[in-house]
Amino acid sequence: MKFLDLAKVYIRSGGGGAGCVSFRREKFVEFGGPDGGDGGNGGNVWAEAVDGLNTLIDYRYQQHFFAKSGQPGMGSQKTGKTADDVVLKVPLGTEILDEDEETVIADLVNPGDRVLLARGGNGGWGNLRFKSSTNRAPARANPGQDGVERTIWLRLKLIADAGLVGLPNAGKSTFLAAVSNARPKIADYPFTTLVPNLGVVGVDGHEFVMADIPGLIEGASEGRGLGTQFLAHVERCKVLLHLVDGTSATITKDYRTIVTELEAYSDLLGDKARIVALNKTDAMDAKQISDRRRALEKASGGQVHVISGVSGKGLTDVLRALYAQINPPVEEVVEGRPWQP
Repeated sequence: MKFLDLAKVYIRSGGGGAGCVSFRREKFVEFGGPDGGDGGNGGNVWAEAVDGLNTLIDYRYQQHFFAKSGQPGMGSQKTGKTADDVVLKVPLGTEILDEDEETVIADLVNPGDRVLLARGGNGGWGNLRFKSSTNRAPARANPGQDGVERTIWLRLKLIADAGLVGLPNAGKSTFLAAVSNARPKIADYPFTTLVPNLGVVGVDGHEFVMADIPGLIEGASEGRGLGTQFLAHVERCKVLLHLVDGTSATITKDYRTIVTELEAYSDLLGDKARIVALNKTDAMDAKQISDRRRALEKASGGQVHVISGVSGKGLTDVLRALYAQINPPVEEVVEGRPWQP
């Protein structure tokens, strides 16, 4: 299945059915009077978040969703049938944007979340509605209201607890494959990963979801490489794991490059909790590991984990650190200590 995280969709709700002008005509009934029924309402257009989807690829092949109009009213006080609604099934984490691609109409993150995108038109009144003491035989009826036509954008942001960031070939896909059942493409050349991958990670009996996105390069915020088109998929993450290639001769520059691109994309990503790990240490000797870890700690101003996605070194410790950020331990209440908000 191909991955698609942005789709343009054209929608239109149904128009209301017209009211009916009719008079009761029965044998031996001297005074019939008006009996025209109302028109039915037009169909609505909804968007609903459902489980089991992780791409918007269906909306590449069908972009138009038009609800039907309501049935016109009929004689004998018969109301027209209301048209069926049209429901757009979208993956969890889908944002509904207006045509300007900036105004957020809704953010559907839970199964069953629904939003009304276009309301169907009301059905018109039949002539029975206009009967009064001074107008015993009205010969008028209302047309139904028109439906609403609009253009919207669907933007998918994958829901994950932790996100992997780093330069191309930093070992993100290897790391994800080592700690989960995900099987992303792994090869010895840049930009092996072209679309985000999700994996369920387990540590100490706990599970969380990790997202691997294509690697960033310097100038990604200006559109270089794959740009920042996939960074939206880690916006929802509670913590980021920043992998740095330990075999690189410019590890501090590599670290600052990713931090700069994250901050350029949004303040939200720039301020998000990050755990830094020196990867590919299976290809380094002890002195190289010590020197480059110390340099990276100085650049990042915090702890640096030493790991290897190939040999499995340090993976459990870094997963525990990630889980501690995702689900912080609840502080025990000490008896006698005053409560604090």
